[in-house]
Amino acid sequence: MIAVVQRVTRAGVTVEDPPYSAKIGCGLCVLLGIEEGDDAIDAGWMANKLAHLRVFNDAQDKMNLSLIDNGGELLLISQFTLAGDCSQGNRPSFVSAASPEIAEPLVTEVGDLLQEQHSVSVTRGKFGEMMHIDLVNDGPVTVVIHRE
Repeated sequence: MIAVVQRVTRAGVTVEDPPYSAKIGCGLCVLLGIEEGDDAIDAGWMANKLAHLRVFNDAQDKMNLSLIDNGGELLLISQFTLAGDCSQGNRPSFVSAASPEIAEPLVTEVGDLLQEQHSVSVTRGKFGEMMHIDLVNDGPVTVVIHRE
């Protein structure tokens, strides 16, 4: 399971057909890729990591606060291309990406766990749809979390 996490002042997602849009204010925009072999244990680990990731500034301007600490929001976007292997040739190989039947429930589980166990406000993209993401990266702060 791999996540690209961006601290944002705002973020939104739109889908043209069928029409859908969602947005958040300050918080995290998370692109989440599910890989072959990922399971519910990985989903729990990732939800916990995202909820407690200390990338927000405290009163001393140090990155010491998490979403739980500051009440920020999270925009969760499924992103199978994160599993792309570009080590050979010029076109990514997606053989390590989990099938949609495995990936969709795990993306949903990460979002549900963030809400239910960590009380994080989660807004979601649409799994398997062509999405347009608009965000303002704050800092910029971007981190990659890879659960192998």
